[in-house]
Amino acid sequence: MVLTDKIRKRLFDCADPGYAEFILRLTPGLERETVIGVRSPELRRICRSLDGAETAEFMKELPHKYFEENNLHSMLICRIKDEDACMEALEAFLPYIDNWATCDIVSPAVFKRKREKLRARIRVWISSDRVYTVRAGVGMLMKYFLDDAFSPEYNDLVAGIVSDEYYVNMMCAWYFATALAKQYDATEPYLRDRRLTEQVRKMTLKKANESFRIPDERKKRLKELR
Repeated sequence: MVLTDKIRKRLFDCADPGYAEFILRLTPGLERETVIGVRSPELRRICRSLDGAETAEFMKELPHKYFEENNLHSMLICRIKDEDACMEALEAFLPYIDNWATCDIVSPAVFKRKREKLRARIRVWISSDRVYTVRAGVGMLMKYFLDDAFSPEYNDLVAGIVSDEYYVNMMCAWYFATALAKQYDATEPYLRDRRLTEQVRKMTLKKANESFRIPDERKKRLKELR
């Protein structure tokens, strides 16, 4: 706990009460006493300052008490360069993620190059009963599998998610809006043929209309599907 105490001191030295209130408004469900109010640049500085041994020690100390500690943990996972070590650290941390902001930080660079193991784990994650494990799985499909590694089966996987959870449905909509920008012909039928839940479909159409990556002529076609 010596390292955690040291890190907490650094976090509180950077605390901005006004920013803490902003975080609480932006991230429903967090308890006020768990939010210190540290901006991302400061967290990244702390992240870069930890060596390998300190990183390993900090990541073993779960669960964390503060929102910023969880965000720091996400940032540290993203820096792991070994695929197996990164996956192990991610699997250990996923059950402790309790908000969308911490969840969406996790995008390890190693998975841009090595995606086979990730592909298999994503199938497991999106079948989870934990909201942010599902969200993380869909988010990684969106980040790593909508370009050269795309397959229509990924659209089927996300379309098959049926949830009452807002933060799951919003990520599914974000996935499909991004898929419309990158893989339009393979994705548009999911909207046209109503293969998505109605909530995800509505969210997707709204996000697509707001996207700068979808040409106006395609947006016009999508509006006709409302």
